[in-house]
Amino acid sequence: MSFNKYKGYSLRNRVFFGFLFVCLLSVAASSLVPYYVLRNNSFEQSKIDMQVKTNAVIRFLDYAVSRSLIDTKDLPDVLGNKIYEIADINQHDIIIYDLKGNYLLSNKERGLIDQKKVPINIVNKILSTDARVDIKGYDKTKDATLTSSYMILKNNALEPIAIVYIPLYHDESAYFDVLHKYVKYILLVDIFLILFSIWISWITSNNLAKTITKFSDMITRITLFENELRPIRYYKNDELNALARAYNRMILQIQDQKERLRFKASEEAWREMAKQVAHEVKNPLTPMKLTIQNFERKFDPEDPNIRERVKQMSKTMVDQIDLIATVASAFSEFAKLPEKNNEVINLNAEVEDILRVFNDESIFLHANKNNIMVNMDRIYLSRIITNLVTNAKQAESDERKLIINVDVEQHQRRVMISVQDNGIGIPENMYERIFEPNFTSKNSGMGLGLSMVRKMVEDYKGEISLKSEVGKGSTFTITLPTNL
Repeated sequence: MSFNKYKGYSLRNRVFFGFLFVCLLSVAASSLVPYYVLRNNSFEQSKIDMQVKTNAVIRFLDYAVSRSLIDTKDLPDVLGNKIYEIADINQHDIIIYDLKGNYLLSNKERGLIDQKKVPINIVNKILSTDARVDIKGYDKTKDATLTSSYMILKNNALEPIAIVYIPLYHDESAYFDVLHKYVKYILLVDIFLILFSIWISWITSNNLAKTITKFSDMITRITLFENELRPIRYYKNDELNALARAYNRMILQIQDQKERLRFKASEEAWREMAKQVAHEVKNPLTPMKLTIQNFERKFDPEDPNIRERVKQMSKTMVDQIDLIATVASAFSEFAKLPEKNNEVINLNAEVEDILRVFNDESIFLHANKNNIMVNMDRIYLSRIITNLVTNAKQAESDERKLIINVDVEQHQRRVMISVQDNGIGIPENMYERIFEPNFTSKNSGMGLGLSMVRKMVEDYKGEISLKSEVGKGSTFTITLPTNL
């Protein structure tokens, strides 16, 4: 059905016929689409229910064998009595086999166990995939569907020690009974909607033209603040044309206001930066002044130690001058980052090289792919990782050994780099200020490291976030586009 023939009609008529068309289309869609969606959902819900049951059993077994490091031969002693309790709690039979598929123990008498050995093909599949294996069948004695679920049981060292078999009698028909009833109700509702839509569309179309005209006057008085505002390109000569013109005028005003706010925010930021520079420079000037005054007051040309005193004063002055130079260099580096030289690099290898510089056995690197390629400047990446790892090392707690985990992951066209430590953590009231240029939670430093990291991340249209808990540690997560 085409709407071209309605091009010269009023908006009211186009809305009326368009609304009817959408309603008729929704009737057909709501009769088929929900059926397949709910049908797939029923299958998924059935699988989830079985997974919940088997996971509950395996959790009990994991807990039972977690008291000490055990092997396969220890299972009859460790689980001899526990397996009855676990089976009663979960209301499922539990049979445990060794890694060759031979029977070990069960909550039932050995003579009542039909399967004394797991087929070798199932054993190989479980050991090779390290995942649950479900095999559907039919139990004639109980006239029910039987799902045989096989899983690996591991010890504290995450070494496989046994194969767990759980027979599940799972009735899937109950899920589909609900589905069929739901579809019937959908059809009844759709019939009602068709009749109701004819009536409501006529009333709505009559009032729509007047309402949209009123909306155009209201929108001209609204100020929106969004990241990107695009004008409406509407060329039809009807009531919506006035609305489009009003909206376009409004976004021009908003864009102008955004520029003013951006300039004001930038000016305020540099004003704060100037205060911080003045404060950092002023700190070494005071001891320099006191040193000179004290030297002048106690100056004695006949003093035999005059050369040593002059040497000490010179050293103090040079140290303070070096401190001023360091402050100036740090703020200069923050104000102007080097020009980017982007190239396609292997993120895994680059991060590994950067971490190797620290030569610290407490730093661990993890990645979800062997080769994660990004288009990025090597120096930018090095500064980002170095700053975050340095901060993590400085956050070491006196109560435990420091562990730093650096995770590199790729999800579609974006990469995530997270640096996690188990240090002292950051209080929640510092979250908002931790990335400010002149803020630091340490006794030394100028608070530029994380500010520079955020600036470089945002330069690549990325994001940086923080999660922390006092006494447990912090995690900085960076999300960047691959730019490939």
